[in-house]
Amino acid sequence: MAQARRKSRKTLSRQPLVLDPWITGTALALAMVGLVMVASASLAIAENAGMHPLHYVIKHAIALGLGVGLGAICLRIPMDNLERASPFLMLLCLPLLMLVFVPGFGVTVNGSTRWIRTGILNFQVVEAVKLMTAVYLAGYLVRQSAAVQQNFMGTLKPLAVAGMIALLLLAQPDFGGAVLILGMTVAMVWQGGARFRDLAAVGIMALPLMIWAAFSESYRAQRLKTFLDPWADPFDGGFQLTQALIAIGRGEWLGVGLGGSIQKLFYLPEAHTDFILAVLAEELGLLGVLVLLTLFALLVGRGLLIALRALQLRHHFSGFLAFGLSVLLGLQVIISVGVNFGVLPTKGLTLPLISSGGSSAMMSCVLISLLLRVAHENEQLPAGKSAERPSARQPVRKPARKPARKPARKPAAGKARGATA
Repeated sequence: MAQARRKSRKTLSRQPLVLDPWITGTALALAMVGLVMVASASLAIAENAGMHPLHYVIKHAIALGLGVGLGAICLRIPMDNLERASPFLMLLCLPLLMLVFVPGFGVTVNGSTRWIRTGILNFQVVEAVKLMTAVYLAGYLVRQSAAVQQNFMGTLKPLAVAGMIALLLLAQPDFGGAVLILGMTVAMVWQGGARFRDLAAVGIMALPLMIWAAFSESYRAQRLKTFLDPWADPFDGGFQLTQALIAIGRGEWLGVGLGGSIQKLFYLPEAHTDFILAVLAEELGLLGVLVLLTLFALLVGRGLLIALRALQLRHHFSGFLAFGLSVLLGLQVIISVGVNFGVLPTKGLTLPLISSGGSSAMMSCVLISLLLRVAHENEQLPAGKSAERPSARQPVRKPARKPARKPARKPAAGKARGATA
């Protein structure tokens, strides 16, 4: 089996890529919807800023094009190579996050230092760090599967690494990115077989730090207060959320028509980025929102099915990676939708493939390409060796026990002595 697997990997690079139609089709549909909505939400904003009306549309299209190019490169990287590189990717995460604080490299926008200058565009580092963290965790869960499943320290180590990343993100500040990485890490460690009591113990230990992170900055405490009652201060702290709710309410069932939003005309801040869903709800109504959420549900659900299939084939690294990426995508969609609808406190998170944002668009394309690669290897490679350790969350059929042989009866001592006599 191992020899056949090695031969299959040698010929895999020569075979044409088999793209999963569900992932490809859903991602293309979301990208097209995003391009249309960025155009609708940003025309007036760009014109008011003295730029070409299509400035943000062109910028978003270029980011999608670069993302497709990066995704095409990632599609050609075998999962074995990515698994071998996974420990080194984590060594890049911390320096990249610290690079934003270096004068001349870091870029501050709206009080947050989250971007670095690349010459062509400003790149938000956390978008790449999220993917590199998922790759690192998938490799760790394969290398240290016994430790994760059997002792506390095996569970604590990846969570501690995620905690260090979260602290650097809070310093930028980027509370939403920290929540995403911590949530993805907990989900992946649980999928790797960690015991519930170990996860609960780490959670109890981290609870004071999480409370401190939520209330250490005055603006975070103000956001929590505004979230509870945005209408108490609709012209200051609650302005953004109340304008988003007005936009959603105006859309009713079928919307006011594409391009007909009023709230995007300088009433709703960040209408083309964090709150683009509110503009979509105003223009396309509840029906448009449900169609969009259905597309995201198909994408995340298909990613989870790909992960399950990989684990069944004992492609453990691929399965853990696909699971982590699907959880990451799903969490970001849930938080973004919750923020727009006032169900969650306001955070600076984009809606993947929909919101205007070059870094988010490019890394979303890379995420999709990694899911496509896992699906391709599921179809082209044989199952892994049976001696490999399976995930604790993956049911395994135990071999039937052979009946124990009864020991032969020994003759009585007296008879033996009588026989010799």
